[in-house]
Amino acid sequence: MSAKDESAVSGELLEIADALLPGAQLDSARLFRGGMHDVVLVPEVAAVRVTRSAADAAVLPRRTEVLRMIGSSGLPFAVPTPLTPVTTFGERAAVALSWIGGTPLPEGQGDPAQIGRLLRVIRECPVSASLEALLHVPPTYPDGRHWGQVLAEEVIPRLPVPWRDSRLRRLSEALAMPPVPGALVHGDLGGGNVHWDANGELVGVVDWDLALVFDPAIDAALMAWHGWENVRGAVDEEMYRRARAWDSTIGIGFLVSALHTRTLDKVDVFVEHIVRDLAGSGSGLQV
Repeated sequence: MSAKDESAVSGELLEIADALLPGAQLDSARLFRGGMHDVVLVPEVAAVRVTRSAADAAVLPRRTEVLRMIGSSGLPFAVPTPLTPVTTFGERAAVALSWIGGTPLPEGQGDPAQIGRLLRVIRECPVSASLEALLHVPPTYPDGRHWGQVLAEEVIPRLPVPWRDSRLRRLSEALAMPPVPGALVHGDLGGGNVHWDANGELVGVVDWDLALVFDPAIDAALMAWHGWENVRGAVDEEMYRRARAWDSTIGIGFLVSALHTRTLDKVDVFVEHIVRDLAGSGSGLQV
């Protein structure tokens, strides 16, 4: 979460926050616009997640239950857990979550030992049958195609011509890797979702909306926010190799999106974001 993502809170959102947190002082509340929610941050009190659409409102109870279950699993860091029931406000839904202190580290910084511990704790977190059911992401799209097939047929052919063959080859190589036992994967590690204290100790991890049971090397790749050399020092050689392989397809964040997305109505917009990110990072120039 960066400063540019925060702004003043609208009257409607303040009313929702007040309804969920009666008596709380909202003078210092600020707004964070996430990918799926407006989040009213009430420092040291709560983070109030408010959906923007009816579709997101329909899945907020499931996402909230995931947080409750992961938060009660005994992880050695804080996870935002529900303080209130999910409540509807017209077409919107909202829930107040526990406050997670600390701040994100700047890009490129991090302690490999701490990164390794975080990755290990997440992948070793017990996943009950009920939690796995909530986290289940089908490998196929509604038309029956595997998500990798969709990338190969619908996404990569829309990339700039010099990139297509290499990205298709990298996707094939990643999909051909020997399977590993599925484990809990956060799906959006790094950046503003991992909070540390002033001494560099891990405080908590927020935003588990993209969590799933999959190859834990996905999370290792996402921690490249802290620099690939830090990731190399945090995991063994095999996990590092798998992380680089997944990332080399279309970028690890977009790969996770492809795992979760089940429609192709915005594939051109999806490709535009991939191209912008790869070109901006320079990685897309490595054909």
